[in-house]
Amino acid sequence: MNEFKLTAWPDLPAAFRQIGYRRMLSDLSQRHITEAELVRGSGLSRHEVRSLLHFLKEKHLLDTRPCHRTETRWPRPTLARLRQWWRVVRA
Repeated sequence: MNEFKLTAWPDLPAAFRQIGYRRMLSDLSQRHITEAELVRGSGLSRHEVRSLLHFLKEKHLLDTRPCHRTETRWPRPTLARLRQWWRVVRA
């Protein structure tokens, strides 16, 4: 997994002039950030995020480095696990 950071603010073509892309650029300009974090923070699809990253790479406006941190996320509880928990709590 890689992290990305913007090296200079780009002049965006019309296809990328939406608020989600602006959010992405704002995040990229502040720190190194992973693709998954960009998807969560921008509200764009993974395909849209990748297309902007590809555009920025072609223009040599993106610093890329390997990600050295591990992302710790709690597993999403399934409905079955929630029901089981609720039975234990009610008992």
